[in-house]
Amino acid sequence: MSRPNDRQSAIRDLTTKIEPELIEIRRDIHAHPELAFEEVRTAGVVARELEKLGIPHQTGIAKTGVVGLIQGGRPGPCLAIRADMDALPIHEQTGQPFASTIPGLMHACGHDIHTTTLLGVAAVLKDLAPQLAGSVKLVFQPAEESIGGMQVMLDEGLLDNPHVDFALGFHNRPDLAVGRFNYVRGPGLAAADTFEVTVHGISGHAAHPHGAVDPIVAAATLITQLQTVVSREVNPMHPAVVTVGAINGGVAPNIIPDSVTFRGTVRTLHDPARDTAEAAIKRLCAGAEPGLRVRVEVKYKRGVPSLINDDRMIDPTISAIRAQLGDVVDPSEPSMGAEDFALLSRKVPSFQLGIGSSAPGRRDRLHNSAYQPDEACIGLGVQALARAAIDILS
Repeated sequence: MSRPNDRQSAIRDLTTKIEPELIEIRRDIHAHPELAFEEVRTAGVVARELEKLGIPHQTGIAKTGVVGLIQGGRPGPCLAIRADMDALPIHEQTGQPFASTIPGLMHACGHDIHTTTLLGVAAVLKDLAPQLAGSVKLVFQPAEESIGGMQVMLDEGLLDNPHVDFALGFHNRPDLAVGRFNYVRGPGLAAADTFEVTVHGISGHAAHPHGAVDPIVAAATLITQLQTVVSREVNPMHPAVVTVGAINGGVAPNIIPDSVTFRGTVRTLHDPARDTAEAAIKRLCAGAEPGLRVRVEVKYKRGVPSLINDDRMIDPTISAIRAQLGDVVDPSEPSMGAEDFALLSRKVPSFQLGIGSSAPGRRDRLHNSAYQPDEACIGLGVQALARAAIDILS
């Protein structure tokens, strides 16, 4: 087996060689964004590149997903590395020559970066496959933004043939300088649940409120009461968010309407807080019926759970990155954002790595129409993930 310093040089040299081509692939994908479960062209690019590398792969998983497999030189466990492929319904405002060619669609979350990075990892690991004790499953996932693709992939057997033993995910971080990486121990991203509450009253003339049952006042009272869920019911050591983001009801200033509907989201990092918030929202809504003389319908939908980063994956990954790139990895705080890599993290020991993508002099953010990540994050991400895979499977 190669000595560690030889491994570092091999990964660096292979990445440097393919980096210009990776940037061209990224720009091509960026110019042709596709929404959830519509990533037909992107999946075609992925399949084409895996074919060039001689990596066996399956297409059509979760409709537009692609899964490749690299077999190592010796038997061992299977490591899945996942990248998402879908874009967002945002009209691009970057002015770049490779900007989106499709009005109203943009890779504003950097999934074009993710897809390209994993293709680079595939190229490096294919060349160094004899060093691997086990296999690497390359997971190109559709529909992350709609929080739907990972569940379908799992339903269609992602963890089988061969059985996945652990997983790595990654995400570009525009709040982190390019060349830096970060990690969160334990819950890293939040569970994301949604609720829709419809308050039914009795319509009437606004000048004669005693002859009606006002659902607007009842809805306003409920929305105010919901603010006590986090402040008075959830364990203060467990972060939680209850936000009402939309309210609709009424058509005229002199009419009390029949009903009002409001919708919101619940974000939690810990399962007990998630249970507490759901129960409290339902209880407060039920209590409004006798007290405010209304009828309340509650539709509560659980989304993805919180993403759990496992120390068994964090520690070897950090060590590998430091061995490859130096002291460039820092601890970070959890985020109340959510994504469906969390579903995989609840099945096998997993870790989602943050990869700095901030261009010098810019203050970009995700889901913004002017987002411009530093493309240097692609090659650096390739080196970090490839080294982690080789060290973990050695």
